[in-house]
Amino acid sequence: MDVQTGPVGEASRTGDYGRVIQLVRLERRMTQTALGGALGLSQSAVSRLEKKGPGPYSTDTLAAAAAHLQIPPATVGLAGSRPTSPRNDGEDVNRRRFIGAAVAAAAPPALASFPETAEASGGQAAALRLSTTAYRRLDSSVPSRDLSEAVQSHLRLIQSVTRAATGEEDRRRLAAVGSEAASFAGWLAWDRADDGSARSWYGAALKAARSAQDPLLGAYQAGSLAQFEAHAGNSVPALNLTRRARRYLGEDGPAVADAWLSAVEALAHAAAGDRRSADTALTAARTSARDLDRHAPPWPWVFTFTPAKVSAARVACGARLGLADWVLAEDTRALATGHEKQRALLLLDIAAGHLAAGRIDAAFALASRALDTGLRYRSGRIVERARTVRRSLATSSPPKAVRDFDEQLHGVYL
Repeated sequence: MDVQTGPVGEASRTGDYGRVIQLVRLERRMTQTALGGALGLSQSAVSRLEKKGPGPYSTDTLAAAAAHLQIPPATVGLAGSRPTSPRNDGEDVNRRRFIGAAVAAAAPPALASFPETAEASGGQAAALRLSTTAYRRLDSSVPSRDLSEAVQSHLRLIQSVTRAATGEEDRRRLAAVGSEAASFAGWLAWDRADDGSARSWYGAALKAARSAQDPLLGAYQAGSLAQFEAHAGNSVPALNLTRRARRYLGEDGPAVADAWLSAVEALAHAAAGDRRSADTALTAARTSARDLDRHAPPWPWVFTFTPAKVSAARVACGARLGLADWVLAEDTRALATGHEKQRALLLLDIAAGHLAAGRIDAAFALASRALDTGLRYRSGRIVERARTVRRSLATSSPPKAVRDFDEQLHGVYL
């Protein structure tokens, strides 16, 4: 969508930023209710925002809407600068200062004063959610160990603001914001290979989602915890959690949720060694993914779920089942999406497939590349997955590729 010309460009030039948001929302085929859920606002508040016309706007709400709808900040009258990642060139970088500056640059409206109106609490929720989004963006370039402290401070701020809220609706909005942030804290703990903390944070996210009284958010957080348990090899709790997520959704849940949960169920079955059930769940996921239309997924499903993601899930299942044909039959280059840490985990699944096919040199060449990424980002999850791949090969006389990998892995403590 060209935001420089046509109705969007005209609305932007006249300062009618509510109209800009409305036009882009309609282009994304998103309802006012869905956008409000993503911003921590009611449907009526979104309606008033879109009808506001030229005039002063709450910058935190504009920034949150622009981030969610992928509108260039300048189109809604905001500065569009973004932080750049520091280079690891041996300098003594103050990580905490960098993270604080990066979040401030990614979300300057969060520092703006809130309007003294009935929508102030909604503005707070939007600003806090925008900060969570900024931290998520940093996940692709900053080690989780460096982000965790900042995110936990952010969570304490959310809890403080929530305690000060007086209205029940305000508390529900802020609970939803806290649920998102707790889920991200769980993701960071998982990347650090701190499974106990990850499980605790995901549980807190699910509890906050219940307080928010949002069934979609509850389903998303139950599914996120299920995904964690499936990757940890805990099939029974993972399947129980996906069933809970489906109960939250009911019969009218979005197709993207069904596709994603089917893929999580496939991984849980694979963790239990049940090839047939895993294959059935993957078939269901692929069918649901093919049926997805152009409508933007409802919050909190801000991601699409394409057939390529089902293929990536099949690779992960095949790696755990030891099925080389599942892993190597896919176009693995086409699946290498996401940031470096995600690609490293995919490489390790592919390496497991090569091992299952007896291709030891190819397996450990890929595993070595993945481990390099894990060490660079100090990702305990990648390192532990690399160790799992290594343990799957039992030999008293390892070839050189394996000996080199052992040397690379030796003495790694994150």
